[in-house]
Amino acid sequence: MSSFEITGGRRLKGEIVPQGAKNEALQIISAVLLTEETIHISNIPDILDVNQLIALVSDMGVETVKHSASEYSFTAKNINLDYLKSDDFRNKGSKLRGSVMIMGPLLARFGQAYIPKPGGDKIGRRRLDTHFLGFAKLGATFNYDTNESFYEVNAKNLKGTYMLLDEASVTGTANIIMAAVLASGTTTIYNAACEPYIQQLCKMLNRMGAKISGIGSNLLSIQGVQQLGGTSHRLLPDMIEIGSFIGMAAMTRSEITIKNVEYNELGMIPEAFRKLGIISVKINDDLYIPAQDRYIIDSFIDGSIMTLADAPWPGLTPDLLSVLLVVATQAKGSVLIHQKMFESRLFFVDKLIDMGAKIILCDPHRATVIGHDHQTVLRATRMTSPDIRAGVALLIAALSAEGTSVINNIEQIDRGYEKIDVRLNALGADIRRISE
Repeated sequence: MSSFEITGGRRLKGEIVPQGAKNEALQIISAVLLTEETIHISNIPDILDVNQLIALVSDMGVETVKHSASEYSFTAKNINLDYLKSDDFRNKGSKLRGSVMIMGPLLARFGQAYIPKPGGDKIGRRRLDTHFLGFAKLGATFNYDTNESFYEVNAKNLKGTYMLLDEASVTGTANIIMAAVLASGTTTIYNAACEPYIQQLCKMLNRMGAKISGIGSNLLSIQGVQQLGGTSHRLLPDMIEIGSFIGMAAMTRSEITIKNVEYNELGMIPEAFRKLGIISVKINDDLYIPAQDRYIIDSFIDGSIMTLADAPWPGLTPDLLSVLLVVATQAKGSVLIHQKMFESRLFFVDKLIDMGAKIILCDPHRATVIGHDHQTVLRATRMTSPDIRAGVALLIAALSAEGTSVINNIEQIDRGYEKIDVRLNALGADIRRISE
């Protein structure tokens, strides 16, 4: 097991380029299974979750060519469906949350798909009902082996239909879209997720020959086609990493420029940080974060405490609430953080309280933060990363703390952030990767 040893209290300075989007990469790489023609993908992040998915599809028979650390070609001409029932597939698939994304493409192209219960973050219940209810609407039969924790879907002929999703699930929407593009007839998906990553997937599928309309809205119409062809695709920069860098700059009172952010795809993220008093300036397509000795949390018009809550796109992504929470610990004022989607995601705040943060965990979904206004510095401590986003939030806290902190289980951080220690050290941080 590896750990980070962080000596905090350093102000950072310089430019940093965000990695390609993790969540988009998992969808796009899964989509290569929809065609036997070659798909060329660039700006792929070199992170654990993505690398594991690339290895998984390669083991399934996808011809994978690595042109550089961030650029691959995939040709899914000879897929070994028998591999999906092997112990090796069960072992590898169960370690990766993103493995669920291969089900839609496999069902669409081959009429069958299998997946072990996927792993990933321990942030509360992450049900897959939306995925399988959508497949069933298209005409698939579903079976779950409770003894083996193994999912199976089968369909001789998928048929387009109308469906209202029970939740605007990003992965559920993506999986259903990929199943529907090769179904006969027209599929209408209402309450679809419409995040930029979903829009990117739809645009790529259309370039491959799919017929998807309503892109960018929560009402998608998909006219099924018989087959799809090859294409090239470039991933967006990772909006969650961009938000993490904004928060890191504020907490460490640093001046940094985040390069090539695709600003129009960031949605509410700059505004959410503005509500905490954090300045960001758009310069062309870069985001400049000036050094601020203090930042003051807004209140509502009537003077009541500010609330930051996640919501379906274009609302605030839940993946940034952990970062916003830790940044608020050094703001002037108070804020209520309301995590609606996952009931275990806020449990990492006990580590921040140990560091001296003033946080009241109201219930599994809400925490009130009373900021120090940089008058009291957080204390260094030893902690463990419970999930990707909490892990980077703890890293930000350690970068601002007085003394040397240790974060264990950094494999969680490596799942979502590419060489984060190397890239932040280039800005002046002091992060050492150690084996314990």
